[in-house]
This record gives sequence, C-alpha cells and structure tokens, in this order.
Amino acid sequence: MTSRPAADADLRRAFAYLAPYWRRLVLVMAISLVSTGVSLVTPYLTKDLVDRALLGRDLAALQRIVLLFAGLGVFSYVLNVVSGLRYTRVSAEILFDMRLALYQHLQRLSPRFYARTRLGDIVARINSDIGEIQRVAAEAALAWVGNILFLVGCAVMLIWLDWKLALLTAAVMPVSLWALVYYRRLLEARVALLRQRSADIGSFLIETLQAHTLVVSSNAQQRESSRFRQFNDRFIDALMGMQRVSYLAGGLPGMLLSLGASAVFLYGGWRVVEGTLTLGTFAAFIAYQMRVMAPVQALMGLYTALATAKVSWRRVLELLDAPVDVQEAASAIAVPEVRGELAFEQVSLATERGLPVLDNVSFDVRPGTSVAIVGASGSGKSTIAALLLRLIDPDRGTVRLDGHDLRTLRLADVRRHVVLVEQEPTLLHATIAENMRYGLADGPGGVPRTAAGLDEAIRQAAGAAGVASFIESLPQKYETVVGERGLQLSAGERQRLAVARAFLANPSVLVLDEPTAALDPISERAVVEGYRAVMRGRTTLIISHRRDVAMSADRVIVLDGARVAQVGRPEDLIEQAGLFARLFATAARPGVAH
Repeated sequence: MTSRPAADADLRRAFAYLAPYWRRLVLVMAISLVSTGVSLVTPYLTKDLVDRALLGRDLAALQRIVLLFAGLGVFSYVLNVVSGLRYTRVSAEILFDMRLALYQHLQRLSPRFYARTRLGDIVARINSDIGEIQRVAAEAALAWVGNILFLVGCAVMLIWLDWKLALLTAAVMPVSLWALVYYRRLLEARVALLRQRSADIGSFLIETLQAHTLVVSSNAQQRESSRFRQFNDRFIDALMGMQRVSYLAGGLPGMLLSLGASAVFLYGGWRVVEGTLTLGTFAAFIAYQMRVMAPVQALMGLYTALATAKVSWRRVLELLDAPVDVQEAASAIAVPEVRGELAFEQVSLATERGLPVLDNVSFDVRPGTSVAIVGASGSGKSTIAALLLRLIDPDRGTVRLDGHDLRTLRLADVRRHVVLVEQEPTLLHATIAENMRYGLADGPGGVPRTAAGLDEAIRQAAGAAGVASFIESLPQKYETVVGERGLQLSAGERQRLAVARAFLANPSVLVLDEPTAALDPISERAVVEGYRAVMRGRTTLIISHRRDVAMSADRVIVLDGARVAQVGRPEDLIEQAGLFARLFATAARPGVAH
C-alpha cells in the first residue's frame, strides 16, 4: 500500500501538468457551475407544478411552469455540451503533455534500461495506462466537480423542503461510503494485476511477431499459440477478479442507497396520506432525491474509476522515475567544429551483474585517420561505439573528443559530429529517401538545404555506399517504401542504406559497427572504398570481424578479454605472431571465405 506522503507527492506531480492550463480549466468550471445551478432549480418547479397548477387547476401556471421547464432544460443542455467539449480538449492536451514527458524521458534512458525492460511493458504504460488516465480525466474529473456541487445543492434543498425526510435519506449514507472505501482498496490491487497481465500479452506478441521466422522455421506455432492461451487465461482470471470487486465497489453502495429511497417513499407517502405533507412538497422532494441518487452513484463509480487511474499513474511514474544514466552537464560546452581526435583514458565499464566489459582500456585516434577495432565476440568492441556517442558513460576513466571529456560537451553536438552505423541498422517504415534524410533532422552543417541540392547529396551518399544502382533499379527508386524495420530489403541492402544515411549526415567522426557483416566481398570493397573517399581527412572508427576491412585501416586496436591486447599498423600486426594474426589466420588462407 502506498504511504500517505508518497501518495501526496504523486498527486502533486499529477497537478503539475494542470498548472499551464488553469485559466481554461477555471472557465470550464465556471460554465459547469452555472449548469449545476440551473439543474438545481428545475426539480423545485415540481412543487409548483403539483400544488399550484394541477391541484389548484391553474392553466396559466401550468403553461408558465412547463415553458420554464423546457427553457431550463435546453439551456442546461447547451451549457453541458460547451463545458464538456472544452474540457475534453484541454484534458486531451494535458494527457498528451504527460505522454510526451514520458516519451522524452524514455529517449534519455540508456541501452542498459532497454536491456532489462520488456518493450511490451513500456508500450503498455505509454499507451494503455496513460490512455486510462485520459479516459478517467475526460469522463470523470469534470463530472466529479459537477456532481459534488449538485449533491451539495440537492442536500440543501432536501433539508429545506423537509428535514425529517432528508435525515432518513442520509441514514444509509455512512454504510454506503464505508462499503465504497473498503472495496476500493481491494480494487487497486486487482487493477494493478490486470495491467501487468495486459502488458505480459503485449510483450509476448511483440517478441513472437518480431521472431516470426524463428517461430515458423522451428515449427513452434502450436507451442506459441499455447503460450498465448496461457497468457490470455491469466489475463481473464485477473479481469474477472477485478470485475467482481468492481461490481461490489459500485453496486453494493448503490443497493444500500436504493433501500434508503424505499424507506423515504414509504414514510413520505404515509405523511401525505395523513395530511402532514403536501403532495407538491413530496413530489419535489422525490424529484430531488431521484436526482441525488444519480450523482451519489456517479461519485461512487468515479471513485472506482479513480482507483484504476491511480494504479495507472503509479505505473507511469515508475517509468518517469527510471534513472537517467547519461546527463548533460548544466555548463555543457558547445562544439560547433570537431577535428576528430579521440582518446580513451583508462576506461572501465561493467555490466549490471558486475562482469567487466572494458577493463582499463586506453588508446588514441589521431584526427583524419581510420582505425579498426577487432577482437573476439564479447570483447567490448560495440561498447566503445556506445561510449563515443555517450549512450552510456564509463564507470571509470575518460573518453575525450578533441581533448574534451565527453561528459562536458553538449549531447546534441556530440551526436551531430559523431555518427554511428549500427551492426543491425534500424530503418523506419518510410521511403528510402526519408530513411536517408532521417539523420539530418537537427541540420548538420555542410548539407545542401535546397530540394535539388539535397536530392543530389542523397544520390551521392547512396553511390558512395554502393547502393545507388540497386535503388535506381527499383520502380519507385528513392520513393520506395522499405517496410517495417526495412524488412522488404535484404540484410545487405539495409546495411548499405544505413551507411549511406551516415555519409549524408556529413560527420566529423564516423563509427561503423560491423558495416559489412551482411555483404559479399564485392559489396564489402565498395563500402570500404566509399567510406575512405567520403571520410578522407576525417576520422573513421571501424568495428569489424572482416580481415579486408581491418587491413584497410591506418591502425588496428585489438581487444582481448575487455583489455587492449595490441595496437599498430595492420601490416605490422599481421606479421607478428600475436592475437591479430591468429584472428585472421583462417581468413588469410587461399580459398577460404571471409
């Protein structure tokens, strides 16, 4: 159970999103207040309708009261529509601010967070949980205020009409409220479990659909369908448990109120028969009481809805409170120009389980040179790429760019000047041209901004990456949509397109993580020649298992067991009987593919 101070802090954080919209909210509340006042007047007309118009046989009074009824009804309807529409818009904007804050926070989190957190759970919280908050906010919050105002007004009118009947009406209220509070506490736990079961299904679907080829080729369709059924059965069990408690939370208090209303009908009817209460007063009292029932039951339902929203808000806060490993310094230095000098100074990094990824690694890269980083799988090569872009920070040591500690530089500048081509490149469900332009979103210098100039730059980048002839062979050429994650292209085509995107970004430092792993030898040579031409005079860091790629570099850094084992020119290292020579001994043999 959440402690009171923690709950208050969570509530303050939620209200912080309301502050920018307070003027619009005040206007909505003012309209709602007027609408509530109009609604409170209407039932009182029943008294005059019965006593004066019907029992008094006053036709003029009847016409006047009926017209007033109709006019107030239309006016109240218009006010409700205006306030409802205005509140729906402002609540949607507030909830978008929440979703945007969460999305932006997720962008700041390191790869470590995504390695330990299921994507389906993240998506469920962004979509379902914030969607639930939005639903409750849009449907419940305004109704909460209106119902409270109306309830207070009705209570005053009931007491004014007949305090004895009002006392009888209120007699069952404490028991109803107790039942509501009791079952609401049970409901929160059931809702939290339901949310988790829903996220489990989302994670399962994302994981198995992305692994479609593995599932089919392993003849695992039936097995995965059985797992899907198990996840769904758990979801249904959680849903039914929540629904049972929800019915008790909402229905039991309402049933108690209905019993109280029956007692009022009996006692009030007896007093009318006895002549101690006029029929008009009793009719007006019943009209108010029937209207009291609606807001009381609505408030009980809203109380239940707020319990589900509270659970969703806590789940959202768990993501918002996930620590950001990489923070930009308050006095971060702007670097408009970069020469491309890199240095690792006694850099160490370990996994969250304490296993070393890099151990006291030191090396330097001179500006304008190309350096290959090689080593066995798991030796820390790709971690070096992540450190250079400050996707993660070292546990110890310093990574420098042009002599500056990366932690002292603006993140946007670092990631504008240092561009990474990932081992498994990411392509969006968009055209080839849109995917290539994606790296230009923040406007790196030196790239033409006119449409014709940009089109020419795109073609040149594609040519340098060895993918231009393939693109030109497509019916729609650069307007070809590559599909979800680029799966309409081959692995090699995706890799070359990612290289072309990096070339177009015109970086000062280019980091290539296994850029030719999916390429044949001819395509590999084209990519190597392309980056050597494009990056002439600029710094290139190539992480590779391929011999020809390593041999094309000016220098080679060999990693072994999270440490630097060798550094030198590739020609010199291949002649030495060291790790570099052993790594590529098989590939160097005639007739052996590499």
